[in-house]
Amino acid sequence: MTDLPLAQHLYQGDTATVQDTVTLSYEGRFLRRKRLQTDTGTAFVIDLEKATSLNHDDVLELSDGRLVQIKAARENVLVITGANLPQLAWHIGNRHTPCQIEVTRLVIQNDPVIRHMLEHLEAEIAEAHEPFVPEGGAYGHGRTHSHEHGHSAHAPHAH
Repeated sequence: MTDLPLAQHLYQGDTATVQDTVTLSYEGRFLRRKRLQTDTGTAFVIDLEKATSLNHDDVLELSDGRLVQIKAARENVLVITGANLPQLAWHIGNRHTPCQIEVTRLVIQNDPVIRHMLEHLEAEIAEAHEPFVPEGGAYGHGRTHSHEHGHSAHAPHAH
């Protein structure tokens, strides 16, 4: 199969014990099996039971015992502000657009169609290059309904 270390266990983040990090885009954080490289150059293979949404600060355990933390990559995003942020959030969500929701702003991927809609709703929009960490789904974290985090940093998921 491969002589590279395998990552088959995913945990909720425990930053005190990680030995390395892997930085991935929002799209790159949704996967099942893939060869990856840590930020320091160590190659490994992630091999999960099913396609999974990895969250910023999740931790993968490699077959050799090392812990590798997931980091959200800087991406081209749109930062949305405006007088009626809840209404803008509703319109973004109504289009099933991944959205990072903060107290004073919303962040989405740079999408010209959604941007045009938001401009018509009088949103203030700025382009930025920063990590994109959208809200998870209503029935679980990330983009899958069954991806749940354990309460312990070393309690494995049911993958």
